[in-house]
Formats: sequence, structure tokens, C-alpha cells
Amino acid sequence: MAQRGGDGVSNAGQINVELSQHEALVLFDWLARFNERKDVDLADQAERRILWDIECLLESVLIQPFSEDYALLLAAARSRLVGPSPS
Repeated sequence: MAQRGGDGVSNAGQINVELSQHEALVLFDWLARFNERKDVDLADQAERRILWDIECLLESVLIQPFSEDYALLLAAARSRLVGPSPS
């Protein structure tokens, strides 16, 4: 593991981002849907590439997308992130 400097950036030039399981699952689902779109106006191919890369990283660590209960797990994660609906 690379040493971190005082600015939160590792000495190897990498930045680590921590997400909860719920955040990671919701982000993964959004990226998967977004990356399937063809009508996205991106400034550069590098933007598409990084979105694909992040989706792949999340897919490699999440088990929920492969569960038969994926829709329920995703709904629970979304609910947990936004909290209860106002009455």
C-alpha cells in the first residue's frame, strides 16, 4: 500500500475513495445504466473510459449485482441513502 501525504494523495499519485456498501451499490447501478447509453455528450473519450473503469472496479468487489435479490438489495440501499420519505 502506498504511503499517503498530508493532502490525502498517496505518494504514488493515487487517490483512495471510501464508500459504504450502500453507496457503492447505488453508484455501480447508476454507472452500469449510464455506460449503456449511446446519447451521452462527453467532452473526451477519457471521460467514458474512467466511468467504465470505475464500474469495473465496483463490479469486482460487489457481490450484490450477482444475487437473485439484486432489485431488493438495490432498493434497500437507495432507501438507506435517502432516508425516510417525508409524510
